[in-house]
Amino acid sequence: MQRADASRVLRLLVPLLVAGGGILVGLALSAALPGYFVFLGTSAIVAAIAILGLGIVTGSAGMIALCQLTFAAVGAWVVAGLNVIGAPGGFIVWLVLGGLAAGVVGILVGLPALRLRGVNLAVVTLGFAAAADVTLVQIQFPGSVTGTSIVRPDAFGTDREFFFLGILVLVACGLVVYYLQRGRWGSSWKAVAFSERGTASLGQSVPGAKLTAFAVSATLGGISGGLIAGQVGLAFASSFSPIQSLALYVLAIMSGAHLIDMAIFGGIVWIVVPELLKRWGIPQDWGFVVFGVLGVQALTSGSNLGTGIRSLWWRRRRATTTNSLTSEAAATPVPERTFSGEPILVVKDLSVTFGKVEALKKVSFELAEGTVLGLIGPNGAGKSTLVDALTGFLPQHTGSVELDGRALDRLSPTRRARLGLRRTFQQDRVPPSLTIDAYVRFAARRRLTNVEIAEVLEFFGCPPAATRLTTVDVGTRRLVEVAANVLARPRVLLLDEPAAGLSHKEHVDLGRRLTQVPARFGTSIILIEHDLDLVRSTCDSIMVLDFGSVLASGPQDEVLANPAVIKAYMGETELL
Repeated sequence: MQRADASRVLRLLVPLLVAGGGILVGLALSAALPGYFVFLGTSAIVAAIAILGLGIVTGSAGMIALCQLTFAAVGAWVVAGLNVIGAPGGFIVWLVLGGLAAGVVGILVGLPALRLRGVNLAVVTLGFAAAADVTLVQIQFPGSVTGTSIVRPDAFGTDREFFFLGILVLVACGLVVYYLQRGRWGSSWKAVAFSERGTASLGQSVPGAKLTAFAVSATLGGISGGLIAGQVGLAFASSFSPIQSLALYVLAIMSGAHLIDMAIFGGIVWIVVPELLKRWGIPQDWGFVVFGVLGVQALTSGSNLGTGIRSLWWRRRRATTTNSLTSEAAATPVPERTFSGEPILVVKDLSVTFGKVEALKKVSFELAEGTVLGLIGPNGAGKSTLVDALTGFLPQHTGSVELDGRALDRLSPTRRARLGLRRTFQQDRVPPSLTIDAYVRFAARRRLTNVEIAEVLEFFGCPPAATRLTTVDVGTRRLVEVAANVLARPRVLLLDEPAAGLSHKEHVDLGRRLTQVPARFGTSIILIEHDLDLVRSTCDSIMVLDFGSVLASGPQDEVLANPAVIKAYMGETELL
């Protein structure tokens, strides 16, 4: 307990210490660098902040946005406009307002991301950047025609002082991103990038995750644009062209800009490459070619500089993360908990049709509170379709679903999860970019103590909370997924083949734990599984699906002894 608390305090202090060190380094550089390099350094800072924003929307949330410098243009426009009218507050206030204005525009631009992804989203954002560029060329920035230069703060009036201001802004932005990445927003960005269905099943709004990513990214872009305006005095459209946004995106991909230090590295590269070409007598536009080559390499190889460095570091620190499912742990005393015996989940005449194919045919059943119901059937029986319909991923069904007396029809998967109907998936839906601790806190959607997390992880035989999910196997991630959903304390949890990737002995040991879940955590379970040993050791009752209909339902001994069930499950039906 004390070690965990000390570790948490250390995680809070280290970023502040790093930030303080960065400020001291920036102060030293502002005094020591020659004048020309001070200007280049400011440009690198501006680029680093813009790339830091791109790291959120592309690196963390997994969306393609090719208009980052358009958001920067919004920030520069606001700063220039407020400067022209002499708005109160001065440059610092204008800078913040420019970032917020860009964030609002980012939300508006991000709306298509709710339905589009990949190349289609890239086309939309690039089209927005091109339209904005044409508009800016026609109307120009406030003060550019009259030559009204932007007034810097008194304390940061010289180029050296403004460079130090840029350092302070970069450090502030870095801290904000650091804490956001490690909070619920950051987990939602990484989760939605890995699996939108998995994110929705945890009760997290997928549109909300995408829009917050766009908003934060655009806000950082707006702040970088405001700094550009303050650096050069007069803003011009040529500083925010679509080709530069495209190059910045490629550089963000290449450097791994979802990592703060790599975003800073990307900002340095943004300045160093054109400067080297200039010194070698090569046109600076060739810098875009260099960035393009580096980006193609990163996209085709599936890796980038930042994640490559991190992988080497984590590999050196990697600890043994084998499963620890043992009979002793499963024998932990179960607390006394009484149940009413009333149905907690009631399903009536649930039917799903795809064209002329009836995937489910008037399926009806009840799940009693505090019990474990096994759902079995041959491949193609409709088990996955039933799970999708119950949890809202197939809204085009007929019939009714009630949870604890409340109708769930017409409710989204996110809403159903928040009301207490959770599920796991056959496929891996656990974001590998998170730690186990970050994932279970995100999935639980409630405050958890370190002790509570440690106890549940130990109960299910999972590695320690600090373990990175990218270092464990698929079977272990399935156990973590189950533990995280149990920590959410849902009323009903649907487990879709949770033992996939585990050995036969681990299957049986997991079954012993699942039998304790209702009494220990108050969660009733529907277990979808092919392994009959796991079903026998876990379930109070069994329901069998065959060709979308309920073939049998009741106590497990009766159901498993039913000749019709034996034929269907052993595949004899198809042979008759």
